[in-house]
Amino acid sequence: MTKLTSDFWVSAYLARLRLSDIPAFVVAKGDTTAGAVLIKLNTLDGKAVAYQRSFDLNTGERAWIVLANGPEAIVDDSLTRQRSFDPDVWVIEVEDKAGRHLLDEPGLV
Repeated sequence: MTKLTSDFWVSAYLARLRLSDIPAFVVAKGDTTAGAVLIKLNTLDGKAVAYQRSFDLNTGERAWIVLANGPEAIVDDSLTRQRSFDPDVWVIEVEDKAGRHLLDEPGLV
């Protein structure tokens, strides 16, 4: 299977969100080729959820799992820690009161 570069995946994800009228922007740009991507869902009520992509070694499946959940400041702290461990990581912030992030749609896992 061909692996998409991180910048290509991020561009496609942002385009998909725009088509659904969901605001999103790049908070931190990581390595263009192989940087990990973290998604912060800001529900604009003081709360947020951060997602990271996980790979199941037993099944070979990929899934988005929750990295941090709760008050936005706590989620931001978690993302800051992740960036301190891995400066190549991307952080994308999605803003949607309804909690839509589209990560469960085909092609985004």
